[in-house]
Amino acid sequence: MSELRAAIRSAVETVQPRLSLTPRVAIVLGTGLGKVAESIRDAVSIPYGEIPGFVRTTVDTHAGALVAGRLGDCPVVCCSGRHHFYEGFSLAQITFPIRVMRALGAEVLVVSGACGGLNPAYQKGDLVALDDHINLMGVNPLIGPNDDTLGPRYPDLVAPYDPALRARVEALALAAGVRCHRGVYAAVAGPNLETRAEYRMLRTIGADVVGMSVVPEVLVAVHAGLRVVGLCVVTDVCLPDALRPVDIAEIIACANEAEPKMSGLVTKLCGELARG
Repeated sequence: MSELRAAIRSAVETVQPRLSLTPRVAIVLGTGLGKVAESIRDAVSIPYGEIPGFVRTTVDTHAGALVAGRLGDCPVVCCSGRHHFYEGFSLAQITFPIRVMRALGAEVLVVSGACGGLNPAYQKGDLVALDDHINLMGVNPLIGPNDDTLGPRYPDLVAPYDPALRARVEALALAAGVRCHRGVYAAVAGPNLETRAEYRMLRTIGADVVGMSVVPEVLVAVHAGLRVVGLCVVTDVCLPDALRPVDIAEIIACANEAEPKMSGLVTKLCGELARG
C-alpha cells in the first residue's frame, strides 16, 4: 500500500463512523462562500484538526471543517474552507481532502472560488461556470510516484470540467435570472495580485478569470475519477487600462453578496443530482 493510500484510509476510518450517509457530491467552498455549509441539513461537522492528514486553514474567511449532510436532498460532504499554495502548504496537503471525499463515496466535485475578471464582458458579482483552465502555478499535485489504484499515471484533461454538469448549472442560472458566464480560469500561485502586464498576458493567452486556487483540486479530482463542476464569482475587475488598487475587504464583501446566488445554484444542482 502506498503512503498516500494509507493516509487516505486513516482519514476515512476517522471520518466515516461519524457520518450517517454516503456522500454523492463533494463540495469545496472558496472565499466568502462558506455559508453554503450552513444550508446543509442534519449536518455533522468535523474540524480539520481532528482528521489525520488534514491541516488547519490560516485564512480568516475559511472555516476549516469537513461538513457532511444533505443539500437539496442530496447526500454531500463539504470542505468548509480550503488551503492555498501561497499559505505555504504543499499541493499534497491542499488536495488531500479531495482524495478523502472521493474515498468516502463522492462521485461529483463542485469546486468554487473567488476570481478576478479579465474578460471585459464580466462584472463584479457575476458567476462563471468553468469550461477549462490554464495552470500557471508552476507546480502540479500529480508529480511524483503514481498509485495506480487511485488514478492513472497520465490523466486526460480534454474536458476537466464535465460538460453535462456545466450545462445543468447554466440552465439553472438562466431559470433563476442569474448572470453566469462560461469561462477559462488561469491559476497563479499568489499571494500578490497581478501587474498590468500580467493581466494583459493572461487575457492574450485565453483566460477569462484569474485566481489562486481551484486547479490543484481539479487535477486531483480528475485523476481520482470525479466529475467536476467549477463555479466562481468575479470579485474584482482586472482590466489593465482601468486598474486600481484592490481592497481585500471589498473582495470579501463582493463574494459574500454573491453567496446567495452561488448557494442557490449549488443547492439546486445537488437536488437534481439526487433525482438522477
